[in-house]
Amino acid sequence: MSFTKHIDSHMDDLVADLQMLIRQPSVSAKNEGIEECAKLVQKLLKKSGAKSEILRLRKGVAPIVYGEIKSKQNPEKTLMFYNHYDVQPAEPFDLWDDPPFSGVKKGNKIFGRGASDDKGELITRIKAVEAYLKTTGDVPCNIKFVIEGEEETGSEHIEDYLKKYKKKFSCDGVIWEFGYVDAKNRPIVGLGMKGLLFVELSVQESVRDAHSSLAVLIKNPAWRLIEAINTLRNSDGKILIKDWYKEVSSLSKNDLGIIQKEPFDENVFKKEFGIKSFVGNKKGLEAKKALVGDATCNIAGFVSGYTGDGAKTVLPGNALVKIDFRLIPKMDPKKQVSRLKKHLKSKGFSDIRIKVFHGEAAARTKSSHPFVSQVKAAADKSFGKSILNVSNAGTGPMHPFVEILKAPCISIGSTYMFSRIHSPNEFARIDLLKKTTKCMCMIMDNFGKN
Repeated sequence: MSFTKHIDSHMDDLVADLQMLIRQPSVSAKNEGIEECAKLVQKLLKKSGAKSEILRLRKGVAPIVYGEIKSKQNPEKTLMFYNHYDVQPAEPFDLWDDPPFSGVKKGNKIFGRGASDDKGELITRIKAVEAYLKTTGDVPCNIKFVIEGEEETGSEHIEDYLKKYKKKFSCDGVIWEFGYVDAKNRPIVGLGMKGLLFVELSVQESVRDAHSSLAVLIKNPAWRLIEAINTLRNSDGKILIKDWYKEVSSLSKNDLGIIQKEPFDENVFKKEFGIKSFVGNKKGLEAKKALVGDATCNIAGFVSGYTGDGAKTVLPGNALVKIDFRLIPKMDPKKQVSRLKKHLKSKGFSDIRIKVFHGEAAARTKSSHPFVSQVKAAADKSFGKSILNVSNAGTGPMHPFVEILKAPCISIGSTYMFSRIHSPNEFARIDLLKKTTKCMCMIMDNFGKN
C-alpha cells in the first residue's frame, strides 16, 4: 500500500509536528495556552489537507477544532476522529528529567506532557489522513475531526457542542481519542468506557484549628469523615449504598468470552505498581472482570489538619475528602448522587456537605457491531495481533457521542500502557506512533469498503 511507504519515509515530519504540539502548553485546568494550541492544531489540520475551523460555544469555553475531508469515491460514509488538545498539569516539575514542555526525543521515545495523552494520538490521525491524501488524492470515506480542549477537566461542555453542531458532526462511526498498547506491543481495541462521578465531602466542626488536648471536648471533623466514608464500601470494593447497582445488567455471555480471552499478566501489573495483591484478593478472571465491569468508590484525596514535616499537635477545624466513583452501564450519575445523599442522611451524616464536580455516564459498543471487526482487522494487520476489550477501566465523554450522534465508538491507538500519562516523564514511543498511523489508514480503508 502506497500510504505505508509514505508514512515510513515521513516519520521525521510526524516527530517534528508532535514536538511542536508538546512545546505549546495547553493546560485546561489553568487555562494555559488553550487558544494558542487550538490555532496550532487548526494549522496542522490545514497542512494535512483538511478543511478546518475553530468552533465556539460561548466566551470562556475552550474552542473545538473541527476538520473535514469529503471523499470523492465514497461520500456516503463518514468516520470521525475524536481527540483533545488539552493536557494535564505538569506538576511536580522537579520530578521531570527534562522540562515537561520541551518535547525531547531520546532514542525511540518523545518525552513531554501530552506526548501520549493526547497529542501523540492526535498526530497519528492527522498524519494518516495526510498520507492518504498525498498518495491517492482522496480518502476512502468522509473524515471528520472533533478536537476539544476540556477533556482533562471533565469535558464539561462537549455535550453542548454535540447538540449545537449535531448536523455538522453527524457520522457513522467514531475512533476514540486513545488506545492502550500492552507490554507485548499488542493494541487493545476498546469497545467502551466506564462513567465517573466525582464528589467532595466536607465537614466544618469548629471555627478554627485548636490544641489537640481539646479533642476530649471538640469533635474532630477528620474522624467524622472517616466514619462516614467507611459506610460507603466494604473491604472487597463493593459499594454499600442502597440501590447503587439497581439498574445494572450482568455481563453477557459474549462479553464474558471476550474477557476470558483477554490477556492480563497479574505479575507484570503488580511489579509495575509495586503491589502484592489486588482488592478483595481478586485473581485471574475475577480481576479481569473487575477492570471491565466493576464500579468503584475511590478516595482521591483527604485533607485535614497538619501534613507538613515533623509534629504539630493540632485538632483541625475542618476536613474534606475527594471521592471518585467509576460507573458502569445504566448507572445514571444524577441518580447515583441522589442515592449517595440519601445514604449519608440515613446513616446519620446529614451534617456532611456534598459538592458534585463531575458526572459522566458509561458507554459501550456491542461486540457484534460490524465497525468492531473493521477496526480489529486493521489493528491485527498493522500490529500483528490485537486484543479486544469490552470496556476500558477509565472514563471519557463517550456517552454523549453514542447518545446524541447515535454512532458506535471504538478506542484504538498508540499509548503504551506504561507511558506515564498524567505523571512526570510522560512519553510516546515512535515505533507505536508509526504502527498506529498505518492502522488509522487501514481503518479508513476497511470502513470505506464495507
